[in-house]
Amino acid sequence: MGQGTGRYLDSLAVSSLKPEATLPPELCTDVPGPRSQALAKRLARVESRNVTALAPIAPIFWERAQGANVWDADGNRYVDLTGAFGVANVGHAHPRVVSAIAEQSATLLHAMGDVHPPTVKVLLLERLTELFPGGGPARAVLGSSGADAVEIALKTAMIATGRAGIVAFEGGYHGLGLGALDLTWRDDFKAPFRARLPAATAFARYADIDDVVRAARDCPVPVGAVIVEPIQGRGGERVPREGFLRALRQRCDDEGWLLIIDEVYTGFGRTGRTFACEHEDVVPDLLVVGKGLSSGMPISACLGRAEVMDAWPHSEGEAIHTQTFLGHPAGCAAALASIQILEDEGLSARAAEIGGAALAWLGERCDGKTSIRSVRGRGLMIGIECDSGESSGAACREALRRGIIALPSGEQGRVLSITPPLTIERDILMAALETLTACLP
Repeated sequence: MGQGTGRYLDSLAVSSLKPEATLPPELCTDVPGPRSQALAKRLARVESRNVTALAPIAPIFWERAQGANVWDADGNRYVDLTGAFGVANVGHAHPRVVSAIAEQSATLLHAMGDVHPPTVKVLLLERLTELFPGGGPARAVLGSSGADAVEIALKTAMIATGRAGIVAFEGGYHGLGLGALDLTWRDDFKAPFRARLPAATAFARYADIDDVVRAARDCPVPVGAVIVEPIQGRGGERVPREGFLRALRQRCDDEGWLLIIDEVYTGFGRTGRTFACEHEDVVPDLLVVGKGLSSGMPISACLGRAEVMDAWPHSEGEAIHTQTFLGHPAGCAAALASIQILEDEGLSARAAEIGGAALAWLGERCDGKTSIRSVRGRGLMIGIECDSGESSGAACREALRRGIIALPSGEQGRVLSITPPLTIERDILMAALETLTACLP
């Protein structure tokens, strides 16, 4: 290890930089406030109308975030129960992540990731492959988004097996790139682009091992892999019964399929373990990660068992899968810092403890509410399923007006999704949940 590399790794262990405590909501205007409403009108003039929902109520426009707090353009302070789509695992703008990004950016902001790579790319890949479930030899390819990492997994499966068919699951979400979109369940995402999709995916009922066999039989092309979220995220925080992942691992072994586990949402402590598949001691062939990997920078990865990943040919100067920002130095630095914080602050165990308490409290609090069908989750990935999308949507809107940010998920948006930063203080979380559930009929 070079002297510079040693100094860099030592800097990640500096624990004097501590995040500020989470504060309760504090509102100084109506929500959305006048500045957010003005920004919505400006955005409507310059952004494709498909991207940001601006009606019937304007969104709030974020200006600052710290820990589990967000401040909008009007100066209103909120408690964030979303983790910004489950990204801010170690909290928004954790000082050690910010410091790592600043230090790296000051010395090397961009490199040539697949030609003349940055040192920090090597450090991150070494760290990620050390974390690969099961501890066996592993390799990885970096990307910039979850969908990027899914595309890498699909290409790897194709090269390794020679078979293009994939079994995915009803309710699953794996991204909106044309390859990943073929695996995503929701038809409203796929319908406008169906003519461009490969149609090489068959869908099984989630958590139904017997239906996996049926789906593979019905797949229009021979199956090479199965892709699964160990807990469905956008599908509505759906938790499979105990033993499903183990049974799926065995079925893949029996049939000669690769098992791709998509932990873009569940990875890096979210469910109480570093990876959700570790709850059942399941070792995937390919593991897809993103979101909480860096707690704020656009970086992702597909990790895989060495013997599977080695199906890729040696590069002879032109990589057959790459991108300009592969191994972006600042993103790699953020990821290394975030992983170190996760370990130093024991955030996986904290998610299990606080999430378990929150889940138990919600079960009691929501018992008897006619608008609630179920409460479920693991760690700090919790869903409250309502009787309709109207109920959950109305609760999200009212909660926002009271200073709590929450999002709907699942079929027809019926599920209130709760995925706060893993650093959120217990009393702040419980108070936010009290507010959220008070918004339900």
